[in-house]
Amino acid sequence: MRADWTIPATAPGWRGALSRAMGPGRTRVELLAELLGGGIAVGLLAILLVPWLWPTGPGPAAGWVRVTVLVVLAVDLVGGVLTNSTTAAKRWYHRDPRPGARVRFVTLHLVHLVLFGLLVLDRDWVWALGNAALLFLGTALVEVSPVPARRVVAMAAFLVAVLVNLVWLPVPVVLVWVPVFFQLKLLVCHLVPEVPVG
Repeated sequence: MRADWTIPATAPGWRGALSRAMGPGRTRVELLAELLGGGIAVGLLAILLVPWLWPTGPGPAAGWVRVTVLVVLAVDLVGGVLTNSTTAAKRWYHRDPRPGARVRFVTLHLVHLVLFGLLVLDRDWVWALGNAALLFLGTALVEVSPVPARRVVAMAAFLVAVLVNLVWLPVPVVLVWVPVFFQLKLLVCHLVPEVPVG
């Protein structure tokens, strides 16, 4: 194994923008793992959610807004956990030791919390604000920790966030994956620097 911090050049236009969003230089193996793993995970979430959303068969019972939010969350969170775990993403998002870009990325995800709390959990501001607080506290702790300690600090913050959700911010059992995947994507997969090896 050899550490390689070289960031490949990206194409202009939308392809380059997409490459920079996911980390330039993803390998075919990384892409294949993301597509296969992500497809299986999203498929399993569909098997879990469909009977909950439509308990009496197809129809408007769940509301299309709720369905849309859950589909977007499933694809984004599963994809985000996998993409942010790649060597390409680690190399890209940790190229600058300053936390600015990483914290902005985390902050953009407040939209997830608001949409889920308001539209899926029927205006549950306590859930949304509680998870925002857990996310920002965890982010701050990871970013101020010495680099060798960041992985364990992120895992500790993730465990606390999951347990707080289970004990004080519960959701229906079929939705337990949302706070777990959300905190995993950002605290562990995105914020933890790892040496990109090839």
